[in-house]
Amino acid sequence: MKKTNEILLKDAISAFLKDNNLESKLNETRVISAWEEVVGKLVSRHTNQMYIKNRTLFVRVDSAALREELSYQGSKLVKKLNQAAGIEAIDDIRFN
Repeated sequence: MKKTNEILLKDAISAFLKDNNLESKLNETRVISAWEEVVGKLVSRHTNQMYIKNRTLFVRVDSAALREELSYQGSKLVKKLNQAAGIEAIDDIRFN
């Protein structure tokens, strides 16, 4: 019998992402993409310039009152964003 080098496409893509250190960037993109779904359209309209650095999501908010409200819900938002992304990609959120 002949041996084949067949692998699943999912496994090949996963190995490619891991080998090229792209897996963490993909996870970060998933978290940022889930933002509107988690916080809703109204809140999403008042936030922009999101980026992740050292497992912390930084979000610019255009309203001081909204910034305070989101700060109080920080740990809940972290859980929901990680859950929506399907992976533990962030540990904290900071609002500017």
